[in-house]
Amino acid sequence: MPNINIHTIKGVRSPDELRKLADVVQQCSLDYFKAPAKDRYQIITQHEPYEIICEDTNLGLKRTHHLVFIQVFQQGRTAEVKQQFYAKLAERLKAECGLEGGDLLVTCIENRKEDWSFGNGEAQFLTGAL
Repeated sequence: MPNINIHTIKGVRSPDELRKLADVVQQCSLDYFKAPAKDRYQIITQHEPYEIICEDTNLGLKRTHHLVFIQVFQQGRTAEVKQQFYAKLAERLKAECGLEGGDLLVTCIENRKEDWSFGNGEAQFLTGAL
């Protein structure tokens, strides 16, 4: 059950374009992380241009104001599954949202079952509700 944070620069995308971006991320999450169909936890945050600093780590990547940072909080995915997710996400975001590969930065952060509460102050993974 990934929790996904999407960070972009304010004013670059319309609300519809932001929703499309989030929809593509969600579909890739369902396809590669095998998340349940109604498992959608996404936060889209827009930042002033000076609030996002992203260099290319000497990889020769071209960064523009279309930059998108995606942070995926998840558990139990293998390195191979994550690599497939990264590749398909880049491919689909380019095809469906026009996002160039150099403007996509993705991180997966591991956590455990006890790190989740979906409401009511309960740890549903630990109580057996999920």
